[in-house]
Amino acid sequence: MLELVPAGRVRYTADKPINVASVPQRSPFRYPGGKTWLVPYIRDWLRSKKHAPARLIEPFAGGAIVSMTAAFERLARHVIFAELDGGVAAVWRVVLNGQAEWLAKQILNFEVTLESVTTVLGADAPGLREKAFQTVLRNRVQRGGILAAGAGLVKTGENGRGLLSRWYPETLVRRIREINRQKDRLTFVEGDGFALIEEHKADAEAVFYIDPPYTLAARRLYTVWKIDHAKLFAAIAQCRGDFLMSYDNTAEIAQLARQHGFQSRAIAMKNTHHAKMTELLIGRDLSWLSE
Repeated sequence: MLELVPAGRVRYTADKPINVASVPQRSPFRYPGGKTWLVPYIRDWLRSKKHAPARLIEPFAGGAIVSMTAAFERLARHVIFAELDGGVAAVWRVVLNGQAEWLAKQILNFEVTLESVTTVLGADAPGLREKAFQTVLRNRVQRGGILAAGAGLVKTGENGRGLLSRWYPETLVRRIREINRQKDRLTFVEGDGFALIEEHKADAEAVFYIDPPYTLAARRLYTVWKIDHAKLFAAIAQCRGDFLMSYDNTAEIAQLARQHGFQSRAIAMKNTHHAKMTELLIGRDLSWLSE
């Protein structure tokens, strides 16, 4: 069932991690560094605006849970999101440009075995649709959903189910079909997030959600991971519209925030290994944050 009603508010405090089971899972990706846990904060940030923003811009989208949430819950009138990774971009392009049902049927009809998985992942995808399916499969059968070169296949997995432990074809297909129904509210751009920021920096009716590859783990987790963080802070400082950034909690990032006069606050979260950690939320004004 397509969720169109406003989601109920999830209570949170900055020092207690969000229970991700309380947040709708709308992305087809199981993304390392994904931001499902941040969704209640995103809702409060966008709802604190006098009017729903005309555009939400997400330049480094990845699994795009923030973009999906904003579109599904009408938190912005339109959503523009970008991704540079070619495999991830292929999935978004297929889902939003007339090929969602082809991808859905491929997922439903695929029998997961070690032989079938290694055959698909080892092949050169002949076209965009095949590349999209290959990426979805890779994301679901490699450890932690990591798409970067060198990530191995799941071995034991959940309850000893091995490669099947994260392969939920009916759930994936439901998400893909629901996203496709939202396509008029979504614009995907395959390309550099910096270019998307530059294109919209003068747009006072836009807001930006910035979640770049982090300074510590990016090389291990992502295919496209190199980024000039100082350049990113300088670019977002030039934007007329409001913004919210999520970052790893390091001295380097905290110093960049201070240099630009931005506010920052450490927020509790859990990583994929369920270890409690903190990330930084950064913005011009974080007064909307719950205590």
